[in-house]
Amino acid sequence: MSKQKPIDAFRNATKRTKIKYGIASVLYILFIIWLRSPVWLVGLIVIFDLYFTKRVKWAFWKKRYKEGEKRNVWLEWLDALIFALIVATIVRTFFLEAYVIPTSSMEKSLLVGDYLFVSKVAYGPKVPNTPLSFPLIHNQVALFGKTMNSYSELIKLPYKRLAGLGKVKRNDVVVFNFPNGDTIVKDHPDIIDYHQAKRSIGAKNFDEWLKRNRYELIVRPVDKKDNYVKRCVALPGDSLEIKHGQLFINGEPAKDFPGQEYSYTVVLKEQLSDKSLSVLGLSQEDLRSAGKNQSVQGYSNLVLTQKAYETLKSSSAVASITKNEIRNASDDSCFPFSSDYPWTIDNYGPLWIPKEGVTVSIDTANICLYQRIIQAYERNSLEVKDGKIYINGVQTSTYTFGMDYYFMMGDNRHGSYDSRAWGFVPEDHIVGKPSFIWFSSDKDKGFPMNIRWGRMFNIIR
Repeated sequence: MSKQKPIDAFRNATKRTKIKYGIASVLYILFIIWLRSPVWLVGLIVIFDLYFTKRVKWAFWKKRYKEGEKRNVWLEWLDALIFALIVATIVRTFFLEAYVIPTSSMEKSLLVGDYLFVSKVAYGPKVPNTPLSFPLIHNQVALFGKTMNSYSELIKLPYKRLAGLGKVKRNDVVVFNFPNGDTIVKDHPDIIDYHQAKRSIGAKNFDEWLKRNRYELIVRPVDKKDNYVKRCVALPGDSLEIKHGQLFINGEPAKDFPGQEYSYTVVLKEQLSDKSLSVLGLSQEDLRSAGKNQSVQGYSNLVLTQKAYETLKSSSAVASITKNEIRNASDDSCFPFSSDYPWTIDNYGPLWIPKEGVTVSIDTANICLYQRIIQAYERNSLEVKDGKIYINGVQTSTYTFGMDYYFMMGDNRHGSYDSRAWGFVPEDHIVGKPSFIWFSSDKDKGFPMNIRWGRMFNIIR
């Protein structure tokens, strides 16, 4: 280990070492400027020691060999693995993350089995709220036969977003942390929406159900909520309304997309052939959820794109085809879950999307629209007492939003669990923008026919 003074170590170093040190330092300083966190300038001392003084063994797992000593192959592999994990973690956190489409809520724009690369720099990467975490694992890890959190909350950082290439635009496909994912039922995180279940069966009944089945609740920080992917149909400050299934933004019909789907009731004169179903682009999952009509030959819930609808309508095998419309719903089926807002997924709104810095009037009639924003997302106490509203103990009739909010919908408009079911997506939940599909696999087919070659490297629009 060198005991030279820093200035002597620098003078005695080769020109090549000095150039490498200069490049590393400049790149690190640019990274700190991007982070907007001067405290990390202390890392320049580490870089200097790595190149010149070498007094600290930063790579503590790596052995320093004497001249002529035989190298340990296993330690060399360990060093390569640790370096790869560090690089992959940095890339995943700040630049690019892989994501797979698990459900049909975005079909046929995105298909189940599509593997995406999500750009973090599109909207600016978020600094992790919980930096102590297993590398490359989102929120759960299986160890010793048990499923446990893959992160520790010993260190919690506030929301901070670094500079990005732009902001979320209307009609962007966006990956975000699921707003309702702050509290989950540990044994059934993908099946039971805690908030929806509690509304549906009542808080007391739900708590009794948890105790009876010995289920555990887990509370997750924002960055460890499950990731969802939907299309951003309304931006902060927009007004949204759905009439008979047609989406309107600021009074104008919203743009439709080639992969956009609705469900239809189809009455057939004769059974459709496998070839006809294939031409329509229907998957086995589409057919399983289509609900074969027992009283007449056909389907009660066949999901179709506009192109598939027109093709099927012109078929001689079809007696009639009618677009389904949900006209009535219970108070707990659509946000904001109030009899004062009897909305359905096909007839929804009008709804204004909250925008940072804007002040709105609040009362007992409309507080249901903003209650979760005030309490869960912007962390204020809220109490309604004797017809009056108290925020942080102070009576008020207005509220000023601290963040921007977005409204997300799936392109499968009758088969998407989206903002119509749980409300707004806060700015600090935005993860990134899917860039392109790098691989796609059809689970209904065997290898190699399951590989969707035509979808690989497609840009997502």
